[in-house]
Amino acid sequence: MNEQPALLPYADPAFVSDPFPLYRQLREDGPVRRVVGAGGLEAWLVTRYEDCLAALSDDRLSSDARDASDARILRQLPVTERESMLSNMLRSDPPDHTRLRRLVSKAFTARRVAEMRPRIQDLTDRLLDAVVPAGRADLVADLALPLPVAVISELLGVPVDERRDFQHWTDRMIRRGAEPPDPAVIDDAWKHMRTYVSDLIHAKRTGPGDDLLSALVTARDAEQRLSEDELIAMVFLLLAAGYITTVNLIGGGIAALLDHPDQMQRLRADPALLPAAVEEFLRYDGPVNPGIARFARADVEIAGVAVPRGATVLIGAAVADRDPTRFPDPDRLDITRQDNAHLAFGHGIHYCLGAPLARLEGQIAIGTALRRLPGLALAVTREEIPWRPGGLRGPESLPVTFAAGG
Repeated sequence: MNEQPALLPYADPAFVSDPFPLYRQLREDGPVRRVVGAGGLEAWLVTRYEDCLAALSDDRLSSDARDASDARILRQLPVTERESMLSNMLRSDPPDHTRLRRLVSKAFTARRVAEMRPRIQDLTDRLLDAVVPAGRADLVADLALPLPVAVISELLGVPVDERRDFQHWTDRMIRRGAEPPDPAVIDDAWKHMRTYVSDLIHAKRTGPGDDLLSALVTARDAEQRLSEDELIAMVFLLLAAGYITTVNLIGGGIAALLDHPDQMQRLRADPALLPAAVEEFLRYDGPVNPGIARFARADVEIAGVAVPRGATVLIGAAVADRDPTRFPDPDRLDITRQDNAHLAFGHGIHYCLGAPLARLEGQIAIGTALRRLPGLALAVTREEIPWRPGGLRGPESLPVTFAAGG
């Protein structure tokens, strides 16, 4: 495969707003395509559903960035705390991944998540109470962002007055665009985050509560199942991954409905469609875009294409989720779609641990917004909606109007 890599043009607002026409072209070009993505990094993009499904379970592809041959991959992590940042579930492989995941899996079982429904509904109603009288809102800043931040914070035991700080530092560390991230910005944000997480862990050691973080501290101190670096990395991952993708699911789902008023009307008329609708939002325009990075442990062949050792393999979940060989009429939003086995949450051992919680938050937030905000409409044109520029996709703001209420 000798052709020049295709550019994913994150500096182009049209692409950031709607990357799917280019994804369609790349998928038609072939099953594996060299691309230059966020931050100027080169990767081998896997474009078709069956190949992505297989790649997500392929143990020849590592989650550990230390297996990457491109040194710029590691330079996107904080210099002073690189080993700590590589100690979380997202970036580890078995047996460490197995051990780390087991420690937190009980907090995200379907039963435990279902028990959180009343609290998530209460938080959603309180957030909407604040905007209903005005008849206008930014449904990212006023709903999609604060709801998952509050939910994961309560699960971990993060005090209310400290939540805005960790959200700010996380956003500075994970934001990606056309240009490489500034290492100084990442380092500064991580130093603040490391200090904050360390102080939070100390607080849980001296005054443990009935929360997940207190349980993790116990596992570290009493059972020796976590190193200190692993504990810090785990807390950071849970805080960051516990809200940012759900923000994008809620904001992106509402944006999709606003762009498809027939589907919004149908969902208003039949709220029982909410679970299927959330799955369709995840498939149609999911929060991880274009996909999930892995690193070739050795020279490998993917879909008949030779990929060299150390190469970054970008498993294009968002590209594959519009593969017409798997999803009929894939560019159409259909909230009644059946057999919707999308890859938005991944597949295999790294399947998103928080998927049940994200689904529940999405169903409650979107369903309650439709119920309580009659006449919901964009306050700007679709072209004026700002979208996150790379890696994690969703609207950065979503100004809307609706019929004011009491």
